[in-house]
Amino acid sequence: MSAGWSKRRDIDPLADGQARFDFAIPLADFARLRPQLAAVGDDLATGSVAFLRDQGFAAADLEVRASMPLACQRCLGVVRYEVSERSHVLLIGTEPEADRTPAGMDTVLAPDGRVSVQDLVEEELLLSVPAVPLHASPEECVARPAQAEPAEESTVQRPFERLGELLKRNK
Repeated sequence: MSAGWSKRRDIDPLADGQARFDFAIPLADFARLRPQLAAVGDDLATGSVAFLRDQGFAAADLEVRASMPLACQRCLGVVRYEVSERSHVLLIGTEPEADRTPAGMDTVLAPDGRVSVQDLVEEELLLSVPAVPLHASPEECVARPAQAEPAEESTVQRPFERLGELLKRNK
């Protein structure tokens, strides 16, 4: 499904027909993921999604692989975060329908009973992003530039330096 991965499709026919799609989606095409990336290049999210029925609900088995360039929060350099995830989610058309799903099952809202492969993959990638991306060890961090020499005393501004004198004069 190279060209149609962003097309929203009805979940019921997908599940009833047990549709399966392989995908290779550029990371740059994920609008909600893009701000998390340190760089946007030619990186791809690859994998497959298989639709099925599970306990009367439309469901999707998703397999995603990606190498995401994230900003290390220690050195701000690029750290590659490898994603290799498998998930099984129930697709629900409305929020009240979520109350009827079996306990412990992951759900994805498919507004109006429609979903795109891109939406499913992006959700999985967003869930995979660590809260604080870091290199595995501090030694891997990019060397930081040397600190600039402190500014000369004459360039330091002191806006409240004469405030005491002004307050004494006004008494």
